[in-house]
Amino acid sequence: FWADQKKKLNTYAICLYNITLSGQTCPILKKEENEMTTVANGSTVTFHYKGTLTDGTEFDSSYERNEPMTATTGQGNLIAGFETALTGMAAGETKTFTVECDDAYGQPSPEAVTTLERTVFPDDFPFETGMTVPLQGPNGQVIATLTEVNDTTVTADLNHPLAGQDLTFEIEVLAVEGTE
Repeated sequence: FWADQKKKLNTYAICLYNITLSGQTCPILKKEENEMTTVANGSTVTFHYKGTLTDGTEFDSSYERNEPMTATTGQGNLIAGFETALTGMAAGETKTFTVECDDAYGQPSPEAVTTLERTVFPDDFPFETGMTVPLQGPNGQVIATLTEVNDTTVTADLNHPLAGQDLTFEIEVLAVEGTE
């Protein structure tokens, strides 16, 4: 019975002392609230999110995939402004916020645009302006957007596709596990 009462309270209880009533031992309990774990540096957080651009265009949604994201804060896996907004949140909380482009993917860099010979692609490659293609760089694979295609060359933009954009997120924290 007493274990069931503790579960119903969604808290834990400390037995202060026992009393005997009608031959039964009954604990006198002191109710103490569980501390909610909030997101801090090193927390592992599971959350749903929806990201939109300033004009309302949705660019990503974990809800659409029915697949929440899990990340550990402080490891550089989240954009800085997103991680800052998560800090201090607890499971069950929701928040809508905008991350300025400088705290997201930054401003587009003209140095990240390059011209490639079409011959570096397979002969039957279906070039199309606006398409994204994987390219091999010195530090591994990068994704480029083809911005111009002509008979001999292709212009590839290596900036992140969301560079220069302010991003609005709706997030729902599902779980927070302590810090490392």
